[in-house]
Amino acid sequence: SDDVIIGEWAIAFGNPFGLFDMNAKPTVTVGVVSNKDVDFLHQDQPYNRVYKGMIQTDAAISSGNSGGPLINSLGEVIGMNTVIYSTSQGRQGAGSIGIGFSVPINRVKTIIDRIKKDKQINRDFYTGMEVREMDAQLARYIGSDKKDGVVVYGFQRESPAEQAGLKLGDIILEVDGYKVNRLDDYFIMVSDGEVGQKVTFKLLRDGKELTRTLELKPTPKRR
Repeated sequence: SDDVIIGEWAIAFGNPFGLFDMNAKPTVTVGVVSNKDVDFLHQDQPYNRVYKGMIQTDAAISSGNSGGPLINSLGEVIGMNTVIYSTSQGRQGAGSIGIGFSVPINRVKTIIDRIKKDKQINRDFYTGMEVREMDAQLARYIGSDKKDGVVVYGFQRESPAEQAGLKLGDIILEVDGYKVNRLDDYFIMVSDGEVGQKVTFKLLRDGKELTRTLELKPTPKRR
């Protein structure tokens, strides 16, 4: 999937609306790779589910196709069909409007290998800080002329954020080299992490750029 080219043929196999259960044959639809390396957040549950580096295709993917393969013209699996955009939602699920997304197969293989080895991927972590998207009022409050970005707005004492040396008013410019211009950018990068992972933040503080490394630690249990 690292070699996918925008515009190449894409073929989706699946089981839309349970048709496979009726005739024992999967449904096949054909389209092209519309885009790649697409990052976005779940629309209905913002910031709870992250889709990163996705392959976009106009091969029709409807409810029931999730988990089916997306293959190229050579019959090689390039992705796993996962999610679609739809303008409507019926009792049997959403219908395709030609905007579907697949998890790249190399990412799938990496996750499978991790689960085989460690039995789980623990994403129950916390940073201990609150962030807010920059606006004119916030820019005036922290004395910045920067018009976009994400600002550290609050954090918990003795949290990973405090231990890493982040401070209130820090403007987050990058997370692990990924530019942060809005909240979605921040959550896409951070929410894809796991417990024990170290995340590098490039910050703007008092007009100077600096870096801080934060370790994602397990979410404290409530007493």
